[in-house]
Amino acid sequence: MTAAARAVSPMLVRLAEERATGVLIRDHGALYLADGEVVHAESPAAPGLDVLLTVGGHLEPEGWQEAVAQAGARREVARFLVESGRVTGGAMEICHLGALHDAAFFALAPGSGPTRFRYGVAHWIGTVRPVPAAAVVREARRRQGLLDSVWPHPEVDTAPLRCRPRGHGACATRRQRALLELADGVRTPSAIARAAGRPAFNTLVEVRRMAAAGLVETPASLSVPTPAPLPDRIDGLTADPDIALLRRLRDALEASL
Repeated sequence: MTAAARAVSPMLVRLAEERATGVLIRDHGALYLADGEVVHAESPAAPGLDVLLTVGGHLEPEGWQEAVAQAGARREVARFLVESGRVTGGAMEICHLGALHDAAFFALAPGSGPTRFRYGVAHWIGTVRPVPAAAVVREARRRQGLLDSVWPHPEVDTAPLRCRPRGHGACATRRQRALLELADGVRTPSAIARAAGRPAFNTLVEVRRMAAAGLVETPASLSVPTPAPLPDRIDGLTADPDIALLRRLRDALEASL
């Protein structure tokens, strides 16, 4: 799938124009809107904010569990973590924007199932920093274009990652070697991203680079897996996005590739 083929959800465009609040549920994920802007996103293919914060070293797992228990019902988990001093405001914004764009990339992928919108639904993480729907779509297209420019074969995105025979990893970068250590022939790139505590998109870029370099096996044909179910708990979040922050986030993510 090329960047041009990544279609905009007509319903998302309409909801943004309506300044709707609720959750848009698609085949590969969900987008939470507040006043027509995207305030959170989830996808089975992308590690959530909890993984990026805890595995990424910003927060102890117990701290996340406490925040959910203390503030989940009020939909203020993010606010609780910042106000309690467990996570800095800057780290929260960067990790949340990273998780949002990561999940939105998969949620906006073309699907065959129905698209549904539930009005008034808010996410229990709470408000962090909303992003205009058009900006989310542009970023998803940009990311797809980057993937296609690295290795235009999406088969490796969902297949279990297998290393080539011994000796092929000699030219791998340090970051790639860390991913190869988790490539057991069972884990998919998505599962490896969760285990490494890093965004799924970043992992896909490295996997495609390794495929192009011959460091990993590539499937002979594309197999389309059944989409994983969304979390049972579909419970949102709001203000003008800081474009400079979005650019810093993008630059930081690309610098880590």
